[in-house]
Amino acid sequence: IMSFHQCGGNVGDVVNIPIPQWVRDVGATDPDIFYTNRGGTRNIEYLTLGVDDQPLFQGRTAVQMYADYMASFRESMKKFLDAGTIVDIEVGLGPAGEMRYPSYPQSQGWVFPGIGEFICNDKYLEADFKAAAAKAGHPEWELPDDAGEYNDTPEKTQFFKDNGTYLTEKGKFFLSWYSNKLIKHGDKILDEANKVFLGCRVQLAIKISGIHWWYRVPNHAA
Repeated sequence: IMSFHQCGGNVGDVVNIPIPQWVRDVGATDPDIFYTNRGGTRNIEYLTLGVDDQPLFQGRTAVQMYADYMASFRESMKKFLDAGTIVDIEVGLGPAGEMRYPSYPQSQGWVFPGIGEFICNDKYLEADFKAAAAKAGHPEWELPDDAGEYNDTPEKTQFFKDNGTYLTEKGKFFLSWYSNKLIKHGDKILDEANKVFLGCRVQLAIKISGIHWWYRVPNHAA
């Protein structure tokens, strides 16, 4: 399991293993490398995907760091990979290793079945959204401020209630941008994994968190 995330603060975590100190040292001077909610609270479980292509880590981007880790693993474990002893490699793509945003952190007070929050208020993702909105002809659009807090229910928010913001042009644009950023994040890292492990007899896998596909209706706030 390629763990690029912190262990600690999620369901079933019985130990605390933070991301490396030298990465956190960068965060001491630039806290926006971490996921940030609308209230400004940072989540240090995983680097924001806003820094995927930012060379902030001794000249490397986040994606380059993940790629270097995988390349080092292939070199160090060549004997086991060539022998077919290692048959499966799960590539971490987010908090708890899952391809998701840290939208419902227990460490920050979330409890089931709260809807969670959009987590895209670090300066890098904010700038990306503003650039995307300007390109779409709407430089005035801002990130949502009406989607509630961790433990709200959908109907308590302007964004998710019946005929809410999510149905507007701006709401649809934001949701498309938000989900596509995550998909692109997964694509970038899996592209690197495919290059690194090309020729190895291993299966590549990722984790998708179950609660997000639990619903079978078109409109929900998971």
